[in-house]
Amino acid sequence: MANSAQARKRARQAIKRREYNVSLRSKLRTAIKSVRKAIGTGNKELAQNAFNSSLGTVDSIAGKGIIHKNKAARYKSRLSAAIKMLNS
Repeated sequence: MANSAQARKRARQAIKRREYNVSLRSKLRTAIKSVRKAIGTGNKELAQNAFNSSLGTVDSIAGKGIIHKNKAARYKSRLSAAIKMLNS
């Protein structure tokens, strides 16, 4: 356990930061899951709307450093490609 007051404070801050990061990561997964679910229905318009609404979430979470920017780009690219494959 932390021995100094500074170390105890840093431990408290780390716990709060972790909880915040976990909630953001959960929000990201939910956004991606909603797009995949819309793609699964086969409705291209519905999937495109879900994709457009999730882009802001993915970008903001990448901007906060919760995930790497390249990982966010990879998510967006793969979801976009899956939407383009619908009805083609």
